[in-house]
Amino acid sequence: MNRLKLAFVSFGFLGLSPFAPGTAGTLGGVLLAWLLGRSENYLFWSLCACALLYAVGRSLGEWSERYAGGKDPGFFVVDEVIGYLLTCLWTRGPSPLALTVAFFLFRFLDIVKPPPARRMERLGGGDGILLDDVVSGLYGLLVMTILRLFVLAPENWVAG
Repeated sequence: MNRLKLAFVSFGFLGLSPFAPGTAGTLGGVLLAWLLGRSENYLFWSLCACALLYAVGRSLGEWSERYAGGKDPGFFVVDEVIGYLLTCLWTRGPSPLALTVAFFLFRFLDIVKPPPARRMERLGGGDGILLDDVVSGLYGLLVMTILRLFVLAPENWVAG
């Protein structure tokens, strides 16, 4: 059972990468966003994925910290997947350009942790692990929306 829990919170063991597990987990989010982007209902399925990942991840937060012997274990990367999905959330699937920009933007925001993201970590347990990345993902969505509206033509940001 521990192996199954570990598989979930590490998003298919991506979080066990010996180098930059958060980045590896975010790449799992890129793959998921790309797969969801192929459906007619990208927004709906992305929100469903975020809700499911959050609910299960939240319930496994305390287990993960006990298993790792410390707070916010590095192998727990389902939060990066959620944050990334939020960063590239819109009504139609994102283009390769949008997926790439969202990746670098989310990783930057996840490292910098703009307020109140860092404060969310103090909550502890599953919420403390997850909410800092949710906040960073929402900031990412705001920046991506501004980029889509004012920097590049909208047709460059959605999959054709």
